Amino acid sequence: MIIYRLVELLVAAFARVTASGRDRGDVPGWVMITVMTAALVLAILIPFRDAIVDAVENALDSVITESGSGS
Repeated sequence: MIIYRLVELLVAAFARVTASGRDRGDVPGWVMITVMTAALVLAILIPFRDAIVDAVENALDSVITESGSGS
């Protein structure tokens, strides 16, 4: 899913970069930032997925427990 969307974005960016026209902007820089951000998110998410899920679940459980006991 994520890989398919990433490839789709890269193809669209490449089409825009290779299109002729004066007003292209800084597309290659933004493409690089987007790809590097996606790679960084995946690099963090893949090995630490279980720890991240556990941390979020614990945080939500503590909020639910604290708000339920105060009522």
